[in-house]
Formats: sequence, structure tokens, C-alpha cells
Amino acid sequence: MNNSFVHLEYPTRHPGVERMERVMHSAGILRKGLDATRGLAGVLLAAMVATLVVVADQLMETWADGHLLAAWVLMWVIGFAALALLAPTARSLAGRVMVGLDGWSQGLARRRADERLWDLARKDPRVMADIQAAASRVQDDAEDAVASETVVPVVNYAAAGRVARLTNRIWNE
Repeated sequence: MNNSFVHLEYPTRHPGVERMERVMHSAGILRKGLDATRGLAGVLLAAMVATLVVVADQLMETWADGHLLAAWVLMWVIGFAALALLAPTARSLAGRVMVGLDGWSQGLARRRADERLWDLARKDPRVMADIQAAASRVQDDAEDAVASETVVPVVNYAAAGRVARLTNRIWNE
């Protein structure tokens, strides 16, 4: 009996796709970190322009009986003017929305992490002891700063605030 094995090695990526990605990266079309603000700004701008075009179409519908070409040209002028005038507004609105959503999601993640830590601390006395020790260190650092009348920088104010909140929950329950 003669056994023979066939070893076939196929590429996992298409060479044409790799070439296109290299070209797009070098041209700056495709970037590693995509900016969600640009996409949101584009969607907001399209919505604003579409709203203005629909309103303009409704207003010109009665007027355009014999002037179809003039109405068509006027519609495009309104569309392009809206693009030019509303682009900065859409971009700034998208930036504010993304900053707000980022802050909200970070706060939500912090609250969930605090809840998981609190649940773990209630089940494991070692974790509870660590939280109490961290809280007492924060309190001692604050007392030392007040006593020496110098500002002692706390490395992570957000972590110190979470430790203080957890300590309050420990003592209040």
C-alpha cells in the first residue's frame, strides 16, 4: 500500500485586494483609524440638504408649470448652496454628538465596572479589604495634603472617586 499526501498551500488573502489596500493607504483614502465624526457629519448634512430640497420642491411645484428647466436649475442651486452653507454646522454638530456619546459610553462602562467590583467585593472579603485599604490611603493622602498645606497630586482622580463611592456603599449597607 502506497500512501501519498498532498499539501496544498493557498493564500488566505487575495493579492489584488492587498494591492488595492496598499494603494488606498498610500493615497490617504483608507486610514487605519476611521473617524466616525466624518460619517455622522455626512449623514447629517445629507439629511439637512434633503429637507431643504424637499421644501424647495414643494414651494416651486406650483410655479414650475411652464418653467421646468428654470425650476430644475434653481433646485440644484439650492442643493449646492445648502451643501456649502450647512457643511460646517453638520461637522460641528457631529463632533458634539460623538463627544457626548463617548462620554456617555465611558460613564456607562465605569458604572458597570463599579457594579461588577462591588458584587465581587460582597462575595470576596479579600477584595473588600483591598477597597477599604485603598479608601483609607486616599483619605490619609488627603489629610496629609491638608496638614502640610501643600497639594499632593493624586495619580488617578477618577479611580479615587470610584473608591470613595464604593467606600460609602460599604459603610452605608
